[in-house]
Amino acid sequence: MIPKTAKFIAASGILSLFFTISLPLRAQDAPTPSVAGVSPAVATAQPAQAAAPDPGCTDRHVSWLGLTPNLLHDQKDIWLFPTSAARGHHWKPVLVFTLVTAALVAGADNPSGRYFQSTQSFHDFNSIFRDSHTASAMFAFPVMFYGIGLIRRDSYAEHTVLLAGEAALDSTILTIVMKDISRRVQPDQVAIGGDFRDTWFKEGGHPFGGIGSFPCGHCIDAFSIATVFADRYPKYRWIAYGLAGLVAFTRVSLQAHNPSDLFAGAFLGYVIAHYTVQQF
Repeated sequence: MIPKTAKFIAASGILSLFFTISLPLRAQDAPTPSVAGVSPAVATAQPAQAAAPDPGCTDRHVSWLGLTPNLLHDQKDIWLFPTSAARGHHWKPVLVFTLVTAALVAGADNPSGRYFQSTQSFHDFNSIFRDSHTASAMFAFPVMFYGIGLIRRDSYAEHTVLLAGEAALDSTILTIVMKDISRRVQPDQVAIGGDFRDTWFKEGGHPFGGIGSFPCGHCIDAFSIATVFADRYPKYRWIAYGLAGLVAFTRVSLQAHNPSDLFAGAFLGYVIAHYTVQQF
């Protein structure tokens, strides 16, 4: 039997690796500015300014005092999105989200749920990557990254963490409402051999409690945080999304969520972080 302390250390090790690798990271130099009347040679000789690596991203003003106004603005955009889609705007991502989610419910949720009901292969894995461990690690990494940014006086790193926090809060608010509406029963509550597709609108509980399994809360938070880091440090995006994918897998192996729940969480987390918070 592995001691609980050792299990937590192992669970945190993945994010610690990401943290260690990320310490020397700084924003890449901005592209050579195009200034009227200044030759390329002179422009190149100017000191490079720190900027967001992806020119498509607007480096949104973010601060602790500005976090609440930003959240209110984000939530307005999020909840007014259906009216925009109804007018024919952004119909492609809506169609992709709907079709892929429906396909996973129809073709993947049952095989996945029944497999993890019957196997003990992931017992040790699940004991390491349990809910509390992954949640703690997702919280600990941004805190450490922000602390390093303060020590190094790296405002880009500090802003990255604030944007990631904003994205996670936006995602959490949306998740609570969607869970209360869908009230989907978690896979570990389905009887052996039961139908994992017929689990909608059956979960009990009080309103605004964030009950139910659709979408996956861990997943939407992990992908919203990962997307901010991936966009602002693109050289290491594979690490960010790899860690988010690991968090997602733990949710099915623990029988807390179905594949369709994971896709919905990942998709929404990415969209909120990439388009609403960072305003690509």
